[in-house]
Amino acid sequence: MSSGFSKTKQRKKADLATLLRKSWYHLRLSVRHPTRVPTWDAIVLTAASPEQAELYEWQLRRAKRMGRIASSTVTLAVPDPDGKRIGSGAATLNAIHALALHYEKLGFNPGPEVEAANGTCPTESSPKSWVRFLSEKHVLMLHAGGDSKRVPWANPMGKVFLPLPYLAADDADGPVPLLFDHILAIASCARQAFRDEGGLFIMTGDVLPCFDAFKMTLPEDAASIVTVPITLDIASNHGVIVTSKSESRAEGCIVSLVNDLLQKPTVEELVKKDAILHDGRTLLDTGIISARGRAWLDLVALGCSSQPMISELLGSKKEMSLYEDLVAAWVPSRHDWLRTRPLGELLINSLGRQKIYSYCTYDLQFLHFGTSSEVLDHLSGDASGIVGRRHLCSIPATTVSDIAASSVILSSEIAPGVSIGEDSLIYDSTVSGAVQIGSQSIVVGIHIPSEDLGTPESFRFMLPDRHCLWEVPLVGHKERVIVYCGLHDNPKNSIYKDGTFCGKPLEKKVLFDLGIEENDLWNSYAEQDRCLWNAKLFPILTYSEMLKLASWLMGLDDSRNKEKITLWRSSQRVSLEELHGSINFPEMCNGSSNHQADLAAGIAKACMNYGMLGRNFSQLCHEILQKESLGLEICKNFLDQCPKFQEQNSKILPKSRAYQVEVDLLRACGDEAKAIDLEHKVWGAVAEETASAVRYGFKEHLLESSGKPHTENHISNLDRVFQPRRTKVELPVRVDFVGGWSDTPPWSLERAGCVLNMAITLEGSLPIGTIIETTNQAGISIQDDAGNELHIEDPISIKTPFEINDPFRLVKSALLVTGIVEENFGKSTGLAINTWANVPRGSGLGTSSILAAAVVKGLLQISDGDESNENVARLVLVLEQLMGTGGGWQDQIGGLYPGVKFTSSFPGIPLRLHVVPLLASPKLITELEQRLLIVFTGQVRLAHQVLHKVVTRYLQRDNLLISSIKRLTELAKSGREALMNCEVDELGEIMSEAWRLHQELDPYCSNEFVDKLFAFSQPYSSGFKLVGAGGGGFSLILAKDIEKAKELRERLEQHPEFDVKIYNWTICN
Repeated sequence: MSSGFSKTKQRKKADLATLLRKSWYHLRLSVRHPTRVPTWDAIVLTAASPEQAELYEWQLRRAKRMGRIASSTVTLAVPDPDGKRIGSGAATLNAIHALALHYEKLGFNPGPEVEAANGTCPTESSPKSWVRFLSEKHVLMLHAGGDSKRVPWANPMGKVFLPLPYLAADDADGPVPLLFDHILAIASCARQAFRDEGGLFIMTGDVLPCFDAFKMTLPEDAASIVTVPITLDIASNHGVIVTSKSESRAEGCIVSLVNDLLQKPTVEELVKKDAILHDGRTLLDTGIISARGRAWLDLVALGCSSQPMISELLGSKKEMSLYEDLVAAWVPSRHDWLRTRPLGELLINSLGRQKIYSYCTYDLQFLHFGTSSEVLDHLSGDASGIVGRRHLCSIPATTVSDIAASSVILSSEIAPGVSIGEDSLIYDSTVSGAVQIGSQSIVVGIHIPSEDLGTPESFRFMLPDRHCLWEVPLVGHKERVIVYCGLHDNPKNSIYKDGTFCGKPLEKKVLFDLGIEENDLWNSYAEQDRCLWNAKLFPILTYSEMLKLASWLMGLDDSRNKEKITLWRSSQRVSLEELHGSINFPEMCNGSSNHQADLAAGIAKACMNYGMLGRNFSQLCHEILQKESLGLEICKNFLDQCPKFQEQNSKILPKSRAYQVEVDLLRACGDEAKAIDLEHKVWGAVAEETASAVRYGFKEHLLESSGKPHTENHISNLDRVFQPRRTKVELPVRVDFVGGWSDTPPWSLERAGCVLNMAITLEGSLPIGTIIETTNQAGISIQDDAGNELHIEDPISIKTPFEINDPFRLVKSALLVTGIVEENFGKSTGLAINTWANVPRGSGLGTSSILAAAVVKGLLQISDGDESNENVARLVLVLEQLMGTGGGWQDQIGGLYPGVKFTSSFPGIPLRLHVVPLLASPKLITELEQRLLIVFTGQVRLAHQVLHKVVTRYLQRDNLLISSIKRLTELAKSGREALMNCEVDELGEIMSEAWRLHQELDPYCSNEFVDKLFAFSQPYSSGFKLVGAGGGGFSLILAKDIEKAKELRERLEQHPEFDVKIYNWTICN
């Protein structure tokens, strides 16, 4: 029993990590390449007040700057009118109206009808034009208003922007992930469900609904609500959806018509309404609502004309709920009830023509952030394995501090002498050395100057276990106010009914023990309204005084201390409620930006002073430059230190990395011209480091080296006496399943690599080859299969760099790396070299590298050199750096070694390669050859264009790229096991994940044609990917079975949209 339970929980954790990573991948892809992966046209947040809306606008700008939102997406924060509550339904309509106004303000033109409007309100000038314009947009709306009474420390930032460091380690130098960011990631996958039809997708700001929204299907011209099966005890406190028995099933979900809506139903009600499913559960309303097509059109029309409705609600002090009122308009059985509600008849008349469906997903995990304890639970519970516990922070040594390993410290500076207990959260804070923080506590936005506290011996502030502490700048005050409460305090509870402060009964314990009178806190409130939310508890004084009174109020000092109660009574004090309306948001935003910039500068400085430039300076400088007055100066100081740093670490720091840091700093300082010039040194250094790693010396005019060629590649007798010799080398092409990029310098020079690939024939032949023969005519003659010919009289004239359009640079580079070109060669003996590659240009099958391997192997054969596959593979690695194409070792390995093989590389001098042939059974070979389609897309691709971007990101130490390549190496190991166990379907899943990771490395490795090809193939296949670096060329499509392979082949060959060629192939053993 317990073992099964454990496995189930482990599976859930793995599913959450996999789901979030897939969603984040899709979000980044949609931001970086929105023309290929559609993103939201607009993102709208509702706010409780104009001040909160101002904060949200800052957060939205920050999200764009951080690459969470595409630059083309329109963003808007919309406050409730006059800061008064109107309900989530009215807020939805108000936000739609505000979005139409915002589009007009931005200069968008809805159509010819509105041209004469002269900038007047769109809802008055030409409503039909704006309704049509907006109904064609794809809008994500987050309801994020409210006062967050149960998470009061999140009030200043807005609950939707609280820190949630899931997967933070994937981007160690990036910003701390927020709840908002994860919601964006999930929502980005839902965008595809709307296709080209406009629509609205509504989510709430205090819930992270973890489900695979990429699978989501939405009925046309209808509204939909996402549901999930839950037990009846949970249903009794939430909204429940009753659906019809007729349904449409898809993978992991059911779509059915909504018959009724229930609010906190009893079991009897559930039975009466036939709301109980066959498994004894019922459907929970998740709060995720969408409207598509005509349903969205009706909603836009109502929103654009909603201002009189909202004025009526404000006048009557009533509210319109989204989940009870507005949604009920789409449910005929609720119309009679709705007519009794404010503006119910208007809702029915405006929206009631369309229907609403339930999209029930069984894999949804519902992470709610309604209380402070729930926030900590989500950081220490089942998902703790994906929590980044240290992110962009400065932490002292363990010998001068006591910081629990399970604590979560984000964007914070911790001084020596600090103690932090287990499972506590510290965010956006500077904690001085005279502070002790207990377990399961939350500290946010605290920046206490250490000089205000004195020495730890004179005063040490202690925050007890299970407490929250935060700091807020106030409008009209220079001072900030320090605020605190217990983790489990509910500020809404009356002092006479379970109201607590710092975990103690507020009336019977706190007030009595401290000698505080009720009138001190609630002199203007009736007894029944008195609670922690409106208690004037928190004094505005100096930091030292506020902390001393905090200790007193929390019951840590003498209870009836006359001096402290006098100080407290005489001070200006505020309540949580007053704080909510008095936050100085601009100061808070500027303070947070400066704090983040200071942390980034400190990390960069430490990296230069003590480290090996292992951090992403491009990303850190981006953050540093947010410090408006000093950011540029800080970056320039770092740039000035580069020469000294490079000199001190020249023996151990790769030059390519040192130059790249200097390039990044030059760009941060605005010197683009120098940065471009220095990039040439970056690539020269990569080539030099690659040459060194394969233990091959070049002459001084090629690269800096000893100038002495190795005797193993030296031509000792070729030129002394003419001997007619001839050699022919023919090689297969390779297809790679997974692991590519881990073979590419400089990654493979610094980290281990793993690749799973396979050598194949095409159309019954080995497609790549060369014939090399000696001649009695001096010089070297080269001819290729394109009809290009060249005769080189003096081989010594072959020098790098080569022209990028030189058709003979591959053969010239081969002559250099094999040592053929020497001072005494070519006087009486020559060479004739003929090459061919019967493969489409830009195939992705490793053609260039394999042809290079054939030429190198042929030259070494004819000159009695070391023609071993390992030596040839290493020499081709150098050859590609000479050519300027970059590239790794997997292509030549794929062509030189037969069959399916798993190859590992180990950095060092020399670079070591370990090739393990996989002994595939005849059954496995037959199954692969029958199920795997090798399809030429017709899309020409150039690997070096993709490679340049990927290598640059690696040299920058882009953490997302590094984690992606690490994952590719792990998948290569998994793919090896899958093949050896004949689990071909699992290999397909691995191929698809590898393809997602390749697009993470560079979104331009695919294109619209390839996306359509794979989307068309998906129902027939277990997995697919482009071979090589991507961008076009050949694709691999692994069919679900032999019959599906035949069917897909026929469909592709007959489909008019896909002008592709499917090749016959066999494994080359």
